[in-house]
Amino acid sequence: MTRMLLFACAAGFLLQNLFGDEVIAWFALWPAGSFPAQAADGRVLEVGFLPWQLLTYGLLHGGFAHLFFNMLALYMFGADVERTFGERRYLFFVLFSVFGAGLVQLAVVTATASLDGGVFPTVGASGGVFGVLLAFGMLFPDRRVMLLIPPIPMKARTLVIAYGLLELFLGVTGTRSGIAHFAHLGGMLFAFGLIQYWRGRWPFVRKH
Repeated sequence: MTRMLLFACAAGFLLQNLFGDEVIAWFALWPAGSFPAQAADGRVLEVGFLPWQLLTYGLLHGGFAHLFFNMLALYMFGADVERTFGERRYLFFVLFSVFGAGLVQLAVVTATASLDGGVFPTVGASGGVFGVLLAFGMLFPDRRVMLLIPPIPMKARTLVIAYGLLELFLGVTGTRSGIAHFAHLGGMLFAFGLIQYWRGRWPFVRKH
């Protein structure tokens, strides 16, 4: 299933590069409402939120580097999570994380558009990847992992906490504008909620 997700994102990126603005207009995640956007060929396209965008935006990426690092993280952490969850539950988990990240990002970009008129699309599987990263940290908290930049070894649990706090700081302060930090946090939040639900733990304690 991890390989299937890798191929799906690669196919989405290929279609994005073949058909360009049309794919972005229909399948990237846009703010709620209707907005004019100028295509590369000079045409004016009408863009805005459509329900399927809560999943399809995860198949598109902002460039090869964006795709590469997302797929590298999915490859590194996804296989162990998939073996633990099983194929079907793992696929649902990734899609749920992408969906949850999309909901959070939709709220953020819609609020931004209403405040300052800034309208931009959101693309990338990062919400799902951050969900997988959180699952890895919860399932294998003491496993040692190595960061790429900088090359520092640490426990998986430490990595997840550090990334979560960093994303929260960058999202609140607006640092590195153009990166959907709240979508990353949304993916982690929905992933945490789903895992806790499956486990029957807080805040989904089951009565016996």
